[in-house]
Amino acid sequence: MSFAQSMESLKKVDLNDLDFNNIGAWPGALKVIVAALVFIVLVGLGYQFHLKDLRASLEQSEAKEVQLRDEFTQKSFRAANLDAYKEQLAEIEERFGTLLKQLPSDTEVPGLLEDITQMGLNSGLEFESITLQPEVVQPFYIELPISIVVQGSYHDIGTFVSSVAGLPRIVTLHDFTIAPLEDGNSDLLKMSIVAKTYRYNEEGAQQ
Repeated sequence: MSFAQSMESLKKVDLNDLDFNNIGAWPGALKVIVAALVFIVLVGLGYQFHLKDLRASLEQSEAKEVQLRDEFTQKSFRAANLDAYKEQLAEIEERFGTLLKQLPSDTEVPGLLEDITQMGLNSGLEFESITLQPEVVQPFYIELPISIVVQGSYHDIGTFVSSVAGLPRIVTLHDFTIAPLEDGNSDLLKMSIVAKTYRYNEEGAQQ
């Protein structure tokens, strides 16, 4: 049967007469058309699913590319600045060593007490007491509080405080109180203050 005859017979087919349970009895041309349609639908669906997988894979690859570019940029920056980082590290270590030298060791504490006492006397103050308090342990350093009670004029007290703050060792001043003497002499004041110096806590820093 020629193609023209097949198409002519297809025109005579009534769709209501078709038995979907007996597709084998359908006209040949109709079976070819249905098979072609089914094939096109299957190919289209397969292409869509395949294209969807490819699109997802492409998006993952693009995201991975962005991540790798960022990592490459960061590593390139670090590599380019490695020498600068080394110089900064050396400078930090040098500064840290300088700070450690300003922290007195146990054997230097008596010398520090002597320096503070001498500064007070040179400022014209009279010492009531200067007492080393118990140590306070911190993770990287140990505080050494020194309780100081002195008498003198406002100007002399100011000179003494300025001198202590200018010591080459690290000394900080805390919890000070200033009041007139109880004898009623308004020219003299009594000051109580805590001076704290520090030493490096090597054991705590290692932990």
